[in-house]
Amino acid sequence: MTDSPLTLFNSLTRQPEEFRPINAGEARVYTCGPTVYNYQHIGNMRAYVFADTLGRVLSWKGYDLTHIINITDVGHLTSDADAGDDKMEKAASESGRSAWDIAKYYTDAYWRDIERLNIRQPAKWSIATEHVEQMIDFAKSIADKHCYELDSGLYFDTSTVPDYGRLARAATDEGESRIDPVEGKRQQTDFAIWRKTPEGETRQMEWESPWGRGAPGWHLECSVMSKMYLGETFDIHTGGIDHREIHHPNEIAQNQAHSCSADTGANIWMHNNFLVDRAKDGKSSKMSKSAGEFLTLQVLVDKGVHPLAYRLMCLQAHYRSELEFTFENLLAVLTRLKRIVMVKEQLNDDAHGHSPENRNEIPSEVQAFIDHFDEAISDDLNTPKALTVIDELADQKQIWAGHRLMGLFEIDKVLGLGLNGLARSSLRIRPASAEITEGEIEHQLDLRAEAKLNKNFPAADAIRNELVAKGVEIMDGDPLRWEWRIEP
Repeated sequence: MTDSPLTLFNSLTRQPEEFRPINAGEARVYTCGPTVYNYQHIGNMRAYVFADTLGRVLSWKGYDLTHIINITDVGHLTSDADAGDDKMEKAASESGRSAWDIAKYYTDAYWRDIERLNIRQPAKWSIATEHVEQMIDFAKSIADKHCYELDSGLYFDTSTVPDYGRLARAATDEGESRIDPVEGKRQQTDFAIWRKTPEGETRQMEWESPWGRGAPGWHLECSVMSKMYLGETFDIHTGGIDHREIHHPNEIAQNQAHSCSADTGANIWMHNNFLVDRAKDGKSSKMSKSAGEFLTLQVLVDKGVHPLAYRLMCLQAHYRSELEFTFENLLAVLTRLKRIVMVKEQLNDDAHGHSPENRNEIPSEVQAFIDHFDEAISDDLNTPKALTVIDELADQKQIWAGHRLMGLFEIDKVLGLGLNGLARSSLRIRPASAEITEGEIEHQLDLRAEAKLNKNFPAADAIRNELVAKGVEIMDGDPLRWEWRIEP
């Protein structure tokens, strides 16, 4: 195998860099996880498909991967700009449930989506509320030199660390303008390390600290948990591009204060771009919960679209490019996924179910395509280019089908489409609201096939019309040989 050097775009330097792990043969990665006060929309989930792809590439290239993803169940305010109410407390107040119950409910929902998108489990899910004691200790270690106290809590003085905001480049990206003013702050960019519970109030989630009863600031948890599980300096930190402007610069400032150096905590900072939703007026905007209605993976499933179609949709765009979402685009991706699955099934049929004697030894003629794939994926995770190798490999009729199938499954170790267990029939479009079951459809189609075989075309047409009346589209002429679908 030709192992191309892995090059990744570092948001800190704004340029691609060759990945050189701190410890030879190891890769330590931290991913900013969800705030579990609501369902995650599909824009949120793009970040985890990206992080999973990165992790799969590192594993595929032979690194011993340690991947940490946090769960934010306290401290994240309603404005990413370090202002407003705590999202968990606000959701609890509006729903009448406890913040703890809300955190568990939406964490479980997020983990279901992780499974449905075939995202691998990290080495650890680090839960914020399970690390508050360590957060207080961290804050105590930097408070004297880098923090000051106001009535509302303990604040970090951003002037005490070198080159604050370098990651965001706030002067050009207008990151600073998003931070709301707080009376008494020394600099507009200063942020809360610890938030005191206001006098006369009680929070559902609050702890005793040297600065009064309250809760940690949002940025504190990632500095604490990344260092706990990955060390003072680790290899890669990932997150959505919105984190590049405030959350990650604040995290870096805390890391620098703790290490008493200019060390940012991670050698490479990586950010995926937004998923944008095309509105009815033709305008595109970032998908967000604050907009009111938002698309979840469950909505796609309820419309009858397999979740892995969304994973493939993410892979079709480079992670640093905006990805525009429409249902028309998603259905086109679903068709592409069907074609890939059909290639897999045809190769399996042509190989007559026989596997090569040694599955670990990929023949040289297939290895050339694997090397082509490796070259693409090593170029800052260029998944759109890497995907084209599937079609190129499938077209090599002179290569035995079983060997081409080996190559396809090897490629899928990185793509994560679960091709080995994905059947063509599972990709049919059948919305949850459909009034007819798959079994009923199949029975009617069997009767129709029998009628056509007996040249009883009026009966065949009657069965077709009955199915159409129930929303089932019969696709006789489809080159994919897709028997039926129900419109979402």
